[in-house]
Parts: sequence; C-alpha cells; structure tokens
Amino acid sequence: MAINIFKKDEKGPSGIKETTGEDTSKKAKKAKTEATAKTAISIEAVKVLRGAHITEKSARLAEENKYVFKVAPHANKIEVAKAIESSYKVTVTGVNVVNIPEKSRRRGRGIAVKPGYRKAIVSIKEGQVIEVLPK
Repeated sequence: MAINIFKKDEKGPSGIKETTGEDTSKKAKKAKTEATAKTAISIEAVKVLRGAHITEKSARLAEENKYVFKVAPHANKIEVAKAIESSYKVTVTGVNVVNIPEKSRRRGRGIAVKPGYRKAIVSIKEGQVIEVLPK
C-alpha cells in the first residue's frame, strides 16, 4: 500500500486517527472568535483614526489633557471617542471636531490644492496620559 505524503488527513503514520483528551476543534473556534472580537475594536479604531496631529499648539493642549488627532472625514464624535478609548485605554471626557478646508497653492504657473482634513481635539480624564510621541 502506497502512502500519499501530500494528502492532508488526521491519521498518523500508523493509519490510526490520532486523538488527544481535549477537543481541539472547539478550542480553535473559541480562540478564533476571541481574536476576531479583539480585532474588531482595533479595526474600527484604524478606520477612524488617521494619526496624531503634532504641532506646538497640540503640545500646549497636551498639558491640559487635550490631545489632537487627524480623523476620517466621515467620523463623528462618538466614533472618535470609542476609537481613542479602545486604542489608548483612557477615559474620554469630551471631543471637539474641526473640519480644516482645502487650500490652493501656487506651483509655478499652475495652482495646486493642499487637501483638507478633519481634526478631533479629545479631552481625557485628569491624571491619564496618552503617549503620542514615544520617548
């Protein structure tokens, strides 16, 4: 009898199905659902948050427990608050959102457009800190 080494099955080299005392399929399903539950929060945060907005003004606001982030153009205050809480494990007390319009710039004889963006100023609970720039 020839052994097919390319065939994937649960039988070991002796031809007998190998089993352990634990049900591996149930554990695998449970681990998969836990992993998707954890990534679902982070995926939503990735869709909303574009990155930190680092300026001198945002550095001054950080001293007052207010942090500035660039966010998706469709994001509302509730989505931004949930994304910040899940990403940075802090308590958000308030969110202000500002739409920065696009601006036209001269490029030689032509005119180029500097794209606009949406900015969120997030207030967090006193005593909590967000590390925007790693030291």
